[in-house]
Order: sequence, then structure tokens, then C-alpha cells
Amino acid sequence: MTNSGLITNTRTVIDNNLFSQYSLGKTALVAQGGGQRGIFTSGVLDAFLLSNFDPFDEFYGTSAGALNLCAFLSRQPGLGKSFIVDLTTHSNFFNLFGFIRRKQYLDMRWALDKISAYPYQLDIDMGQRVKGNRQAFAAVTDFCSLKDQYLPMLEHDWFDVLVATSAIPQLVDGPVVVRDQSYIDGGVSAAIPVQEAWRRGNRVIVVIRTEDAQSDLTPSPVIHNDGTSETWLSDSFSTLQNQWQQKMSEWSKDWGDFFEAQLSKANQHSHAQHLNLINGGRWLFGASDIYRLSHMFGEKFDSGIADMLMVHYQTYDLTQAFLNQPPDDSFVLQIAPSETLKSSSLLSNVDDILHDYQLGLDAGYRFIDSYQALCIRDKQQLDSDSHWVLANRR
Repeated sequence: MTNSGLITNTRTVIDNNLFSQYSLGKTALVAQGGGQRGIFTSGVLDAFLLSNFDPFDEFYGTSAGALNLCAFLSRQPGLGKSFIVDLTTHSNFFNLFGFIRRKQYLDMRWALDKISAYPYQLDIDMGQRVKGNRQAFAAVTDFCSLKDQYLPMLEHDWFDVLVATSAIPQLVDGPVVVRDQSYIDGGVSAAIPVQEAWRRGNRVIVVIRTEDAQSDLTPSPVIHNDGTSETWLSDSFSTLQNQWQQKMSEWSKDWGDFFEAQLSKANQHSHAQHLNLINGGRWLFGASDIYRLSHMFGEKFDSGIADMLMVHYQTYDLTQAFLNQPPDDSFVLQIAPSETLKSSSLLSNVDDILHDYQLGLDAGYRFIDSYQALCIRDKQQLDSDSHWVLANRR
């Protein structure tokens, strides 16, 4: 028995009786990042919108998760999907060879300019009205302290907030300044900002994940109803390296031999052994990959990157522990795909993205059915208890 549940596109795992003890509490919606894997979140939230489902008191998102929440609050089904399918796959957003040859950075500002204009037109005014007195936050990382911070979304500086929460180290041109402070991607310190939702008094926390249900954050087994960690940053550099290797092998075997020699040289460097000790070389997009790419492109692997690696390892480990065993005064419901998403953080195939969007839609509709059934059950129990009290008073 555990105070957590799991809902995927194929199954529901919740302890109904335990959930009923928390169902009347303050409820938050938390959206993980994941880059183009955020298409799963887009599908979940579109299912919510198409079902007129919004029982939430507060909202927390990181990177792509924050953008998806803005589309949800603006009541624009399909907008998050369009952002990922149309814009993040465009060469103006990110071009592998432009990045390698000319250090042409990922251009989140270009994508947000596009999504704000015709034919997309993100409706910030509607988002502000729908949000009303509720709170919505984007997770960012303070560039100096590497501590997580939470900036209000859908305010006058919404554009800079969304750029900041997605400012991937090494893929963007430096930190982003918002309200006189410098920030980088929230995934460094708060890939899944569930602890902040709990700290602010939410006791039912719904978390939309971009990892499959078999990941290391899957909750412990609980009662069934009758009825590898990836984030926006998690495999970005790994994907780049794989794409680069593929192109190189297509062009020339000789170049492929040179490439392998460069990787071997990087592995022999004094930093390589040190990095392998940091969370198994995983971090947001793989410690070994980020070092190797820096080496290949003639950049130094400085202490700042090493600090980010350590911060992410520590905070992500705490998040894993929180989701596996939430505090006794809260209930965590995770929405996750039943299988590993076909999409990557970057450079995904459009067909793979659309496949993952459908998984999100299916999971979203299943969650609505399960959640409403639980709430109806709790309301009936509450009404029954009220009638019993009134009858005994007579």
C-alpha cells in the first residue's frame, strides 16, 4: 500500500480507499520537461481540454512542460502539438550542422515568436483569465547558485520566462536574464518540480511524465482498479552525437575512423574517469557525451558543467525518492506512457512524434475516467456519511 498511483495509456493502478483520504485537498498539476518528448504531455493536456477537465488549483512546469501548461491554460487544444511538430522540427529552431560548424544555437526565441503569431497565436490574455487567482510557475535554475527557482507564468514577462526555463546549457547562447537575475534550464535543478508543489501546500499532485511506466520512478505496486530517465536535457547531446556519427559514416569511412579516434582520445583525458563516477555518466544528456562533444568541438569542459552535473544528480535523486514514497500527507498520481516514447529530446522523426501524441491522448482520457470515478465515489461516500449524521441527530 502506498500513497501514489499510476495511470498510463493502457492501465490504471490506484488504491481507491487510500486516495479518498486526500481527494478533498488542494490539487496541483506538474508537467515534466522532455523536449520533443513533451508531445506526450501535449496529448494528455489536449484530452483534458477536449473533455473540459480542469480540477487543478496550481500548475508547475519545466521547459517543454511549462509551454504545454501555457497552451492548456490558454484553452488552445492542439497548440502544444503544433509547437513541437511544426516548430521544434524546423531547421530555424535547431540545425545539427549549423550547431557543429558555426555554433548556431538552439533558438527558442524564434519558436516562441512563431507560436505567438498567426496561425498559432498563443492567447496569453485568455490564459490569464482562465488562471484567475490560481498560481502557475515555470521551474528555472539560478545561474550563479544552481538552485531551483519558480517564476510565475502568463505574466507580462511570459516570453522571457519560457525562454529561461528551456535554456539548455551548451545548446543556448548563455543564461537568460529575467527580472535582473540570470537563469538556465529548470531541468538542471528541478526536472520534475513535484517537491515545490508539495511545499506550497498541494496534497493531491498529478504529475505528467515523459518517461515510460517502467522507469526508475515508477511507484511501488498497489491495488489495481477493476475498471531511463529522460528530460528535455536528458538525451539531447546523446541524440546529437548519434546523428553526427550516422552522417559521418555515410560521408566517409576515413572520417569515421578519425571520429572514433577523437572519442578514444577524449576518453583517455583526465576528466573522463571523473565524469564516469557522477551518476553513472547519465546526467541530463549523459556526462560522457557532453564531455566528448565539448572535446570534439574544441571547447573546454569547465568546472561549471561539472557543478551542474552534480546538482542535477543530487536533485533528481531526491525527486526519485519523493515520487517512489511521497510524504504521508500527500498523494501523487503519475500519468506516464506504457512504453518508451519513440521521440527523442531533439531531432525526432515526425511520425514518431505523432505516435507519442496519441499515447498521450489515450493516457489523458484514461486518467479523466479514473479520476472522475474516484471523485464520484468519494462524493457518494461523503453524502452517505452526511445522511447518517443527520439521521442520528433526529
